[in-house]
Amino acid sequence: MKMNRLFFLLSVTYGFSLLNLSAADPNPLTPKKPVSDEYQGVKVQDDYQWLEKDDDPEVKAWSDAQNQRTRAYIDKLPDREKIARQLTEWYAKTSPSYSELVSRPGILFALKFQPPKQQQMLVTLLSPDNLKSEKMVLDPNVLDAKGTTAIDWFVPSRDGKYVAISISQGGSEDGTLHIYETATGKAQTDSIAHVQYPTAGGSAAWNADGTGIYYTRFPRKGEKPDADLNFYQQVYFHKLGATDTEDAYSIGKEFPRIAEVALESSRDGKYILATVANGDGGDFAHYLLGPDGNWKQLTQFSDQVKSARLGRDNALYLLSRADAPRGKVLRLSLETPELATAAMIVPPGDAVIQHLEPTADALYVSDLLGGPSQIRRFGLDGKGETIVPIPKISAVSEMLAMEDNSLLFRDVSYTEPAAWFHCVAGKAAPVKTALVNTSPVSFADIEVTREFASSKDGTKIPVNIVCKKGTKRDGNNPTLLYGYGGYSISVSPSFDFTRRLWFDRGGVFVVANIRGGGEFGEEWHRAGNLTKKQNVFDDFAASGEYLIKQKYTRPEKLAILGGSNGGLLMGALITQHPDLMHAVVSFVGIYDMLRVELAPNGAFNVTEFGTVKDPEQFKALYAYSPYHHVVDGTKYPSILMMTGANDGRVAPYHSRKMVARLDEANKSGNPILLRTSSSAGHGIGTALSERIKQFADEYSFLFAQLDMRAKK
Repeated sequence: MKMNRLFFLLSVTYGFSLLNLSAADPNPLTPKKPVSDEYQGVKVQDDYQWLEKDDDPEVKAWSDAQNQRTRAYIDKLPDREKIARQLTEWYAKTSPSYSELVSRPGILFALKFQPPKQQQMLVTLLSPDNLKSEKMVLDPNVLDAKGTTAIDWFVPSRDGKYVAISISQGGSEDGTLHIYETATGKAQTDSIAHVQYPTAGGSAAWNADGTGIYYTRFPRKGEKPDADLNFYQQVYFHKLGATDTEDAYSIGKEFPRIAEVALESSRDGKYILATVANGDGGDFAHYLLGPDGNWKQLTQFSDQVKSARLGRDNALYLLSRADAPRGKVLRLSLETPELATAAMIVPPGDAVIQHLEPTADALYVSDLLGGPSQIRRFGLDGKGETIVPIPKISAVSEMLAMEDNSLLFRDVSYTEPAAWFHCVAGKAAPVKTALVNTSPVSFADIEVTREFASSKDGTKIPVNIVCKKGTKRDGNNPTLLYGYGGYSISVSPSFDFTRRLWFDRGGVFVVANIRGGGEFGEEWHRAGNLTKKQNVFDDFAASGEYLIKQKYTRPEKLAILGGSNGGLLMGALITQHPDLMHAVVSFVGIYDMLRVELAPNGAFNVTEFGTVKDPEQFKALYAYSPYHHVVDGTKYPSILMMTGANDGRVAPYHSRKMVARLDEANKSGNPILLRTSSSAGHGIGTALSERIKQFADEYSFLFAQLDMRAKK
C-alpha cells in the first residue's frame, strides 16, 4: 500500500449542454447479502461482504457490469479519444528517463523508460555524460509484446559482470529472480520463484567474488499453511549455476510474520546488511553478516534507527530518530558493531534527515524542508558541513556515490522535469549530466507558491499551489487537490507534463503536505497514524477549505485526488465532507478498515493503521472507516474509483464494496463509477498503453464534472 504515484488529469472542449453529465446509466443491481461480524462487543452488519470473493462468477459478472457502465459514461464524453491521442503523442516525444542508477567499477546500471515502449529496460552506460556508450542488458518489451512483463528491481554483482533481476507479470509484483550476463544480456540457467511480492517486497545482495547471491525468499507451498505463503520472508543464499532447491537458509526464522527485508552488500562484498521492517509502521531492525559467516543483530525495532548504509571506511552510518524526531546520524565501526558504541556525527536540527549516501571521504545527507529537499555534505566525522546548491522548491529523489567519490543526484521540481546532477567536492555547483528528462510542453508560464492552512487543531499544513502566472483569485478556478498522509512518506515536488492540459483549461493544481507523512519528521508521521489517523483527514479538509476561503476556487470547482492510502483519504473526505468538493478520483483505495487486515498485505499495515483486536484501535478504525460511514440519502459528489484486478497491495474488493454502498445511498444524481483494469495491479509495472487509458479516463471525467473547456 505504500505507494504515492500521482495521477493527474485532462480535458473536454465542447458540447457539455448536449450531454447529461450528471448521471450515469442505471446501476447494475447489487444484491444485499447481510453478514454480521462482532468486534470488541460491537456487531457490525456488512451487506456487501460477498463482493470480496474475487473468483466468484457472480462477483465477476457484477464487476464486468460496473466496467460496462463506466465505459458507457466515459466513452461518450467529448474529446475522450482526442485526449488519449494527445497523451500518446506527447509520450512519444518525451526523452528517455533514467532512474535507479547503480555504480560499479567502470560502469553505470540504470532503468531506462523510453515511450512508446511499454516498460522500463535495464541498460548500462560508461558514464552519465556518454549516452553513446549505452548497451541493453534486458528489454522486457522484447520478452512480452503485450507490455505486461516488468522489471521489479535489479542488483549487479560487485564487479558488474552479472546482474540479478526480479521479473513479474501483469502488475502482480510476484517476482522471479533471474541472472543475466551484463556484457551479452544472456540469461543464465538460474531461476528462483517468488523472491518478490507486494506484501513484503523483495531484495538481493551479492557475495564478494560474485559466485553467489543472498536473496529474500517467501515460504514454498507445504512449508507453511497457504494463508502464510506471502509472509515469513527469510534470506537464503544461492550459488550461481545451482538449482534453487540447493539454496541454503541464511537468516529470518526469528523475524516477525510481517517482516519486510532489504539487503545491501558492502563495496568489497565482505559484509551483508539486512534491514528488517516490522510491517509498514516505520520500525526497523538491522542485522549484519560479517567475514566470520555469522549474522549479528545491531538494532532492535525499539531503537528507532530508521535506515543504515554501509560505508567504504569499515563503518556503518545510521539514521536514528531516537530522541530526535527529525533525525540524527550515527557512525558505528564494523570492528565493534555495538549500537552503544556508535558516535553521533550529525546532530538533530530543523531539517528532516531523509537519506544518507557515504563515499570514501564524505557523507552526503538529503534533507526534507517540509516537502522540498536540500543536500548537505559532511566529512566522515560529521565536520565541515556545506550545503550543496540545488534548484529551489525541488525534490532529490535519488543519490548515488560514484567510484571516484563524487556524487550523482536526481532532482525534480513542479516546473522542471527530472535531471541527474554531478557533484564534485570543491567545485562551486553541481553540473547537469546528459541524463536529463525533457518535456514535450513548456511550463515557463507556471509558478509555484507555498502557503499554509490551519487544521482543526491549529496545526499549520503546507499547501503547494501550482498554476499559471497571473491566475485570479475569484473563486472560479477549477482546482485539483492531492494528498496522501501515511507511512512517513513525504509528498515532494514532482513533474508531470500531462498537467499542461489541466493548466491550459484554467486549472490550479495543489499538493497538501498533511500529517501521516514524513515532511516534518517522525512526530509528523506519528500524529497521523494508528489512533490519530483522523488528523490526516482534518488536515486535508482544512487544505480544501483554505483554497475556498482564499478564493482560489469554490466547492463546485474543487476536485480531490488520491490513491492507495490516499484512496482511504478520498473515502474519508467523501463520507465526512461530501459538500466540500464536486468531484473525486480515487484509485486502488482502502475503504473497509475493519477487514483490511484480513488480506495478505493488510496484515503488514497493522503497525500503521492498527488492528480491530485492540479496543482503542478498533474504536478509531470504526470511527473513520469510509465504508461504514456512507449514509443513506446523502448527496455525494461525482466519484470515479479505479482498481486493478491483480493488485496484491490493496484488495480490489475495497473499491467494489465502496461503490456498491455509495450507489445504494447516493441521492445527488452524480455519477459513481468503478473502473477495474484486468491487466494491472497497484500501479507498479502497468503498461504505458494502460496508463494512458487511465489518464484519459481520469482527465475526461474531471473536466466534464468541473465544466473545464479548452481555451480558444
